[in-house]
Amino acid sequence: MYSGHGTVARGQADLKENVEDTVSTRSPLPHTLEETAGEVPGQIRGLADNIQQAFLGKPQVVRNALVCLFAGGHLLIEDVPGVGKTLLARALARSIDCRFQRIQFTPDLLPTDVLGVSVFNMSRDEFVFKPGPIFANVILADEINRTTPRTQSALLEAMNDFQVSIDGVTHPLPEPFIVLATQNPFEFEGTYPLPESQLDRFLMRLRIGYPSLEDEKQVLETRKLSDPLDALQSVLEARQVLQLQRRTREVAVEDSVAEYILRISDATRGSDELVVGASPRGSVFLYRAAQALALIQGRDYCVPDDVKELAPLVLGHRVVPRAGFRPGSDHAGEEVVRHILEAVPVPE
Repeated sequence: MYSGHGTVARGQADLKENVEDTVSTRSPLPHTLEETAGEVPGQIRGLADNIQQAFLGKPQVVRNALVCLFAGGHLLIEDVPGVGKTLLARALARSIDCRFQRIQFTPDLLPTDVLGVSVFNMSRDEFVFKPGPIFANVILADEINRTTPRTQSALLEAMNDFQVSIDGVTHPLPEPFIVLATQNPFEFEGTYPLPESQLDRFLMRLRIGYPSLEDEKQVLETRKLSDPLDALQSVLEARQVLQLQRRTREVAVEDSVAEYILRISDATRGSDELVVGASPRGSVFLYRAAQALALIQGRDYCVPDDVKELAPLVLGHRVVPRAGFRPGSDHAGEEVVRHILEAVPVPE
C-alpha cells in the first residue's frame, strides 16, 4: 500500500500522464465534440440496441464490449464454442459501418498471414506491400491460443501502437481499430497459452455464458427464416466512433478515484494470494475503462463504482494466483481481485 500522500500524488500524476501517452499517437479529430455532446447518450443507446438485435440476451456483454471500443482497447473472450463470440464481433462491425475480418488461428499460421508481406513488382522494379487481414477495423482473432507464440507476438505492435512494421516500413492501421480474440477455456491439447506480455495487451477478459431458456427460445425464433445479421444496419459511422473515443478521454476522473485505482493495483502486488500483481498498464487500462463506462452510463465524470465493477475484468487476467491456477483454465485471478476490492477502502 502507499505510505505517504506525496507518493500517492506522484502516482496519480504518472497515471494520468500514462493515460495521455497511450492515446497521443492517434490522429487528432475535428473539434466538433461540443456540438455533438447532446447526441452522445442517444448514439450509445442506439448502438447497443442495434447490436442486441442480433446478439440476444446479453446486454452486459454488449456494454463491456462497448467499454473496450470507446476506451480504445481490445477484448479477450474465453468461452465454449457456439455462444456467440463471432456473432458479437460481426454485429459490432456492422453497427459501426466498419470493415470486419475474421482470422482463424492455426498452428501453421505465419506472421505474414496476419500482417501482410512485401512482394516484388517486376513492372515497377520494386517491392510492394500487400496488407494482411489485420488491416481492418474490427478483427476477430478466433482461437488465438491455437497458433504459435511467433504468430501471437506479431499482434503486439498492432494492438499496442495501432500500426504494423514490415521491412523497416511502418504502416498505420485503420481507425477505429479493435481486436476481439477468442479461446476455449476447457480444451488445451495442441494450444499455446498466451504469455503475460500478450495478455497484458487486452483491456478486458470476459465470458459470454450460456443464454437463459427464454433467451435461447428467442434465438431459435429469430433464426427460423433468416440470420438477424443479414438485416442489421449501421447506426454509427467510423468518424462518430472516433468522436466517442475522444469524448471518453474527456470524462473527468477525480484524484480520489485515481488514487483508488492505484491502491487496488498496489494491493495486487502485495497480495499473499498472487505471484504476479497488476502491471502499470493495468492501472492505465482500468482508468480508461472507468471513463468509458461512465460515458456509457450518461455521465461526464467517474465514480468509484465504475472502477469497482470493472476491476475484476480488467485486472483479473493480469495477475497470477499462487495455487490452483492453470493459464486459461478458469478465472481465479478475478476472484482474487474481488477479494482485494473488499479490503481496499472505497473513497467517499
